[in-house]
Amino acid sequence: MRRIGLLSDTHGFLDPKLQNHFEECHEIWHAGDVGPAAVLDELASWGKDLRLVYGNIDDHEVRVMTEKDLIFPCEGKTVFITHIAGYPGRYNGRVKALLTDQKPDIVVTGHSHILKVIYDKKLDHLHLNPGACGRHGFHQVRTALRFTIDGTDIRDMQVIELGSRGR
Repeated sequence: MRRIGLLSDTHGFLDPKLQNHFEECHEIWHAGDVGPAAVLDELASWGKDLRLVYGNIDDHEVRVMTEKDLIFPCEGKTVFITHIAGYPGRYNGRVKALLTDQKPDIVVTGHSHILKVIYDKKLDHLHLNPGACGRHGFHQVRTALRFTIDGTDIRDMQVIELGSRGR
């Protein structure tokens, strides 16, 4: 069993409340648009296993510490993480080809700043976008996700609301 904390689009602001929300998590996944590398240093100090991809705003320093795409096993599931992908029925060509070839069970994206938890029946996977937990962007409420992967079971999906973008 693995407890996962999922965030994206920090844009240089890592809300300290997330450390408490992710306290019982085994892993933290960041779906890109980190901001300065200091955000990754802070995440690393929380003592959790990290899975990190970079986003379109991230500089060279962050890009050498992260990946464009990650595909990995977690418990009984295969996970794919990238920053810009689209969403079910509207994946970009690059990502749709990867999804068709790799057939992951869980697809994690960021970029849109829109929280989404959608089962894609056509490609047979769970699509997760945690929204944005940073202060930059058009989103009104800063969000993240927390959930459990236990063998082939994905459960205990929780939306974490961190307050308005301005606070």
